[in-house]
Amino acid sequence: SAVDDVTLQLDSCRMIKFLLMVNQQGQTRLSRYFEPVELNRRAAQEAAVVRCCLSRNKEQCSFVEYQDFKLVYRQYAALYVVVGVSHTENELSIFELIQNFVEVLDRYFSRETNVGFSLTRRLNQIMFHLDSVHIILDEMIQNGHIVETNKNRILAPLTAINKMADG
Repeated sequence: SAVDDVTLQLDSCRMIKFLLMVNQQGQTRLSRYFEPVELNRRAAQEAAVVRCCLSRNKEQCSFVEYQDFKLVYRQYAALYVVVGVSHTENELSIFELIQNFVEVLDRYFSRETNVGFSLTRRLNQIMFHLDSVHIILDEMIQNGHIVETNKNRILAPLTAINKMADG
């Protein structure tokens, strides 16, 4: 029906374009794109996006209109998580997605490292295990859409991999 076609078009317009993890010096530690961006454009786009987010103060809103998309970001210790989304995407849902993503990382890596580590040290440790971070992202986001938020289901593949490696 016509209503279903319009709903499908809206859903296809509403999407996550990319996710970046960036340190306070502006260095990209992880980038994941959910729509094609030419490699030579990525570096320039990332640099501009990072400058935009890092130049803002803590009192300013974490949602920014930027070129042909919106930025939603959160700072955790010395690390920023920045998500580029289409203009029709719900900023609060992305803000919550970022929080959930960091909580999943924290849960997984607190098992792998000393539980007494601070979040800052754990986030630094995470940067040495990007393969696991990509698996977590794959469980949460597919084709630019949020597909899973349950922490146990997100971590299930990594738990299975670890059991096979230990077994």
